Amino acid sequence: MGSVFGKETVKEPPFDVLLERSNGTNTSYELREYGERYAASVTYASEDDTGSPFGILARYIGVFGTAENEGSTSMAMTAPVVMEQDISRKASPESIAMTAPVVMENSGDGNAKKMMFMLPAEYDDMSKIPKPSNARVQIEEIPSEVGVVHRYSGKYNAEINRGVARKLGAQLMKDGVPDITEEFVLEHFQFWGYNPPFTIPAFRRNEVWLKLNNDQVTFLRDKYPVTSGGRLVGGSKSISGTTIGLGAVGLLVGMFAV
Repeated sequence: MGSVFGKETVKEPPFDVLLERSNGTNTSYELREYGERYAASVTYASEDDTGSPFGILARYIGVFGTAENEGSTSMAMTAPVVMEQDISRKASPESIAMTAPVVMENSGDGNAKKMMFMLPAEYDDMSKIPKPSNARVQIEEIPSEVGVVHRYSGKYNAEINRGVARKLGAQLMKDGVPDITEEFVLEHFQFWGYNPPFTIPAFRRNEVWLKLNNDQVTFLRDKYPVTSGGRLVGGSKSISGTTIGLGAVGLLVGMFAV
């Protein structure tokens, strides 16, 4: 029942909220900072075909049974180097915990899209991450980054998400953030989904994320500074990121419905 009302139990990457912009805005947003993360991703051609890439990623981490990856153990480099083919001792597949959000973005290649699963925090180095058995699954290192996030509830689909991104972009332009255009926003925003479709729309957590560069971040922090008491101009408060999550089964169902 908890997922019906938006209860979240699967971990998400920790973050720091550097700024909350809500007072006097048409579209509120947070300025968040994330540390380095790793993600498993699949690129796909059709915007509406989200079930296939989601299934591929889910099988990689072992949601549907045996994980489709080569579980392996890192070993220190020694000499001599010995090379042989040993088919009798294949590493066992390794199940990986579900995390949130599931991320969808434009890949920058025409109509191609990309779906990503953020990997758990213990996979903090490429050498620790099980190698995918399916060549379509790519492991990506996502560097530390800062961006703006608008959180909203209700139903979502590609058209709704683009509309929300437009509103976020319009607010950023109104706030004077340099080099922000509607075209840039629509090409670079990501949709982050957290809940299954049977969650009551009013309780859903949907987010649109837009990465900012250093100049844009500096502009916002200078324009809306934090006072010595830890308060932001306008009465909002600075918040340290916490680890939250959601029901894994609910997330699975939800992303098939995007």
